[in-house]
Amino acid sequence: MNILITGAGRGLGFQLTKLAVGRGHQVVAGIREISDASEGLLALAVQFPELVRIEKMNVTREEEVEALADKLASESVELDGIINNAGVLFGREHKIDTLPMHLVRLTFEVNLFGPMYVMKAMSPLLKDHSNSTVINVSSEAGSMALAYGGDYPYAISKTALNMFSKQSNCELNPRGIRVLAVHPGWMRTDMGGGKAPLDASESANGILDILERKTFIKDELFFVDHTGRSMPV
Repeated sequence: MNILITGAGRGLGFQLTKLAVGRGHQVVAGIREISDASEGLLALAVQFPELVRIEKMNVTREEEVEALADKLASESVELDGIINNAGVLFGREHKIDTLPMHLVRLTFEVNLFGPMYVMKAMSPLLKDHSNSTVINVSSEAGSMALAYGGDYPYAISKTALNMFSKQSNCELNPRGIRVLAVHPGWMRTDMGGGKAPLDASESANGILDILERKTFIKDELFFVDHTGRSMPV
């Protein structure tokens, strides 16, 4: 499989890249700046040059996303999967009366508009009727049924991402392409912190099983966790 992964420099994105390569997949590892590439990602690209290509792609800049799509198209690259993993968590210490609105806008630029830019530019590169799959990394925080009073920028952006996932799944389904929003679990990453119960590699393996369609997910579902279990909307 040929997979595009955003936010591949560290955390869950790096684990997804590392484990995908371990499964023999080719990965286009998108990162905000080449200088953001972790030592692990750089070492992976050196060890598996035929499987890993690191590409500069800031998902908040539509022109960069389009430029990479044009570059891949010019090389006749076709994608079997996209994992929109890049994400941010800002302003969680604020309640509504102190919430800096610029953090809301920035969060939406990364968590929602980023995946939309990627899908706009890259969906033409997805293979038709070949079990191509798109995974938008969401969160249980985006569930309206589980809503709580806090994390406004993050939670609302993920709720919107869930809606976008459902809409794009409806659009791309006739091409045989599945789009899912996936809650990766509370992981030990820079975002999740050291007290999280889940190792990022465990979540990444589950996400890849979904991408490869090893995990069966009912057609009517669009929001699941990393094991394929239905998440409350």
